[in-house]
Amino acid sequence: MQIPRLHPDTIEEVKLRADIVDVVSEYVVLRKRGKDFVGLCPFHDEKSPSFTVSQTKQMYYCFGCQAGGNAIKFVMDLGKRSFAEVVLDLARRYQVPVQTLEPEQRQELQRQLSLREQLYEVLATSAQFYQHALRQSQGQKAIQYLQSNRKLQEETIQQFGLGYAPAGWETLSRYLVEDKHYPAQLVEKAGLIKPRKEGGGYYDVFRDRLMIPIRDVQGRVIAFGGRTLTDEQPKYLNSPETELFSKGKTLFALDRAKTGISQLDRAVVVEGYFDAIALHAAGINNAVASLGTALSLEQVRLVLRYTESKQLVLNFDADKAGTNAAERAIGEIAELAYKGEVQLKILNLPNGKDADEYLRERTPEDYAELLANAPLWLDWQIQQVLQNRDLKQATDFQQVTQQIVKLLKNIANSDTRNYYVSYCAEILSLGDTRLIPLRVENLLTQIAPPAPTYSKPVSARKAWGNEKLSPLPTSHSPLPSDRSLLEHAEALLLRIYLHCPEQRQAIIDELEERDLQFSLSHHRFLWRQILETTVEQVDLISTLQNRYLELSEDLGLISHLFHLNEKWKTEIIRIPQLVQAAIACMDLVMLEKRYRHFLELWQQTDPEAEPEKYQFYYQAFYTEKLKLQKIDRQRLFSITELL
Repeated sequence: MQIPRLHPDTIEEVKLRADIVDVVSEYVVLRKRGKDFVGLCPFHDEKSPSFTVSQTKQMYYCFGCQAGGNAIKFVMDLGKRSFAEVVLDLARRYQVPVQTLEPEQRQELQRQLSLREQLYEVLATSAQFYQHALRQSQGQKAIQYLQSNRKLQEETIQQFGLGYAPAGWETLSRYLVEDKHYPAQLVEKAGLIKPRKEGGGYYDVFRDRLMIPIRDVQGRVIAFGGRTLTDEQPKYLNSPETELFSKGKTLFALDRAKTGISQLDRAVVVEGYFDAIALHAAGINNAVASLGTALSLEQVRLVLRYTESKQLVLNFDADKAGTNAAERAIGEIAELAYKGEVQLKILNLPNGKDADEYLRERTPEDYAELLANAPLWLDWQIQQVLQNRDLKQATDFQQVTQQIVKLLKNIANSDTRNYYVSYCAEILSLGDTRLIPLRVENLLTQIAPPAPTYSKPVSARKAWGNEKLSPLPTSHSPLPSDRSLLEHAEALLLRIYLHCPEQRQAIIDELEERDLQFSLSHHRFLWRQILETTVEQVDLISTLQNRYLELSEDLGLISHLFHLNEKWKTEIIRIPQLVQAAIACMDLVMLEKRYRHFLELWQQTDPEAEPEKYQFYYQAFYTEKLKLQKIDRQRLFSITELL
């Protein structure tokens, strides 16, 4: 069902109650800087924070990628969700009564609103059921497995909410549906039961398994992982994809690890549930597990929100299966590693052990030392290339060189690439330092990209010399393109209008007097929204943002206008001059556009076949040129003011 249109009062109440620092802090580590908060932008990869959150203005803005908006926009962009969905979620979280513009749809809306809450409740109840079953006689083999095989203390078992799913086919189903009176369809949507193919009821998804709750970043149970206690396959069984759970967007134990990741400025990714649990039990509290899938960009970006230096260590087994798992887990993030946007390291533990096995024999300090010395991904990749190769054999030498060249070609940063060229040249020189320069030259020749070809830009001034009239003065620097000049001028005028209420009427008067329009479509659309909004309205920016979100319009091209960086905060004192400069430049660009239009029509007209039209176009472009000559002396001032 399509969500009905929300009442403006509901939207405003959500905006009032949903504090932006509170909302953003769930996803970004924020630090106080002056009266604002700063952190690493969740919308693009960066090494130093350029993402600013203003509690007084209830807005965020990134000076790196120009993402900006209010709390609603933040959640929309982060989760790729609609305006209404986000408002409804925030309304539920902050206990805002929901009103719609269609009263007859409210009952259905409330049902839809409550679905996710009901799923959270069913899953929480199920987690409690599994924990209780663990303490019963039927759960003794699960307890014994945890204590004897995994060496887990009672405190850890309780912290992670570990439990046991009884062996019966309908044990959980009967408990939830008959005892707790949850609708069977709801329990099915939670991924806990399945309908029998022949009809006649449901059966439990998890049976006779050790149960591991999977939680979201806020610590709510959203799914389960079940480990068999017999020879049943698969060994591990995860909940199916549901309204709450997407395996490719979830990391096990992130709710517990996010604080440790932020404090240590490093995230450790292991392969299995019990590896993560064992690390946390040993006091290494910055570890998460990948749920057995190749790491997706969503998972990587999720965990990197909590580390400023973007350090990510993959800890998989050192044997062949572990090596394959590491390469599989890298998945989509290889490109980020090549670009240097993530400091990716690979930790292979000795003797093919996983983290859980290693910590049963060694100390947490030993593991921490291995973590600190884990090689960067590129070093690890080079070692994989060299493994079981004899560089004294011509075939091996050639194959290794080709694979190394492949790796080096992908490195985007020139300094990093040059470092690895030298490093690989040393390896290929087999200890003979005299050969290093030759190997370096050979590698550089093979990885060097073809020289780019550039077409010489056509000067805008050439348009002025296509007819026999005297050229315009050229004493000043060449103009930027029409598009660039217009972008600066229109953006400046809109920014002043948004942030300086006392200038709004003057801007409207100037535009009407000169009969000027905003030419760029995104500026024209914004201006139309402005004119449809009451000028006296105090919260103009917030109102405009909400209107964009409701209309599903792209805020990206104009979001920077809603914010003032430090430069603009100082520039704003020169408002009258800036307004005049913007108006003059808009006027100038429009005149040039009309001049070129009429000049082109004149040049394309046959004077003998159409003498009247030929004379009309000549007079039109000549008139425009005279106007341009008259205001040309203002150009340098106007452009300097804008740029």
